[in-house]
Amino acid sequence: MYTPEFKTPKVLSVSQLNFYIKSLIENDARLNVIFVTGEISNLTNHYRSGHIYLSIKDDRSVMKAVMFAGNARNLRFKPDNGMKVICRGRIAVYEPSGQYQLYIEDMQPDGVGALTLAYEQLKQTLAAKGLFDSSHKKTIPKFPKTIGIITSPTGAAVQDIRNILNRRYPCADIVMCPVLVQGENSPIQLVNAVQMLDKYNACDVIIIGRGGGSIEDLWAFNSEELAYAIYNCNIPVISAVGHETDFTICDFVSDLRAPTPSAAAELAVPDMDELRTYYMSQLQYISSIMNLKIKHCDNSVSELNRRLLSVSPQTQIYEYERKFDSCKSFLRHCMNDLIVKKSGMITNAASKLESLNPMSVLLRGYSIAEKDGSVITSKLMINKDDLFTVRFSDGEIIAKATGE
Repeated sequence: MYTPEFKTPKVLSVSQLNFYIKSLIENDARLNVIFVTGEISNLTNHYRSGHIYLSIKDDRSVMKAVMFAGNARNLRFKPDNGMKVICRGRIAVYEPSGQYQLYIEDMQPDGVGALTLAYEQLKQTLAAKGLFDSSHKKTIPKFPKTIGIITSPTGAAVQDIRNILNRRYPCADIVMCPVLVQGENSPIQLVNAVQMLDKYNACDVIIIGRGGGSIEDLWAFNSEELAYAIYNCNIPVISAVGHETDFTICDFVSDLRAPTPSAAAELAVPDMDELRTYYMSQLQYISSIMNLKIKHCDNSVSELNRRLLSVSPQTQIYEYERKFDSCKSFLRHCMNDLIVKKSGMITNAASKLESLNPMSVLLRGYSIAEKDGSVITSKLMINKDDLFTVRFSDGEIIAKATGE
């Protein structure tokens, strides 16, 4: 171990003493890489500079510590007072104040993974801000015309989504936004994809996700920036990250969470075959209802027509005409009966008259003598040399009386 050479004066300056102690500590290899566990206290996070100042303590001692921005930037979780952590770093002396402290290069939660802790912290923070509230959830359209897909172009998830969309609802268009779904650049690509689809109103619903994996593989979907991008998106978003047991921040902030990418495709669009069956049944139902309605209306019209006909002037005229025809027929019948009766009476009278008709007597060989238009019924009515008419059945002659 290197020890600076200097002769101990009788009286040392503060700077000389601090420099000597600093040299002793920083040249001790055992203090260059150490792991320290303890509880965080007196935490101060300088957001402008990015440096974190804190103390690490146990039940007996406390030590000052600092984590500079370059290292703090790589933290997966947010340190907080009372949190038990394991720190990796080195011991050094801050010479102006003569204070030794732990310069932290890496920090992990003690007893729980950093990613798990970071996930829970972000989840609580966003939930408190209302990003997960159901009141902000948008309704997934029943019949989307265009589906936006944000996922890796080479993964199995995109093929599953495409196959199901084409099978269930082939009339919908697909807008593909290829992105990285894991790695350092994946969060910003996911955010840009959501914002781009929303900016140009390129689709009616967005499916964002990937296949299953570890928490590290799915970490891009736990991005706070992605959460806000989905929250502010005007287009409904369906999250389909991992398997059914996997949950990410993206799942909670999205308008609908699907257990798998395949399930997301099924939730995004209706089934064409089911729609066809449903609408055929509805068509039959409506047809039967309409037929019943038409029949009912037809019966109503017939009843109204019957009632109108009963009070219609034309119907009354027809009724009067019918009665008139009936009366006319009755009168004709009566007149015929009267005529027949009178004809019989006339015939009887004619028979009687015929029996009394002088012409009938004449036809039997008799004749009638008339003088001055009067029938001669006695010889006393005619004198000698009187002229008189003798009427026969076929004519008459002039006769002259020649004697008594």
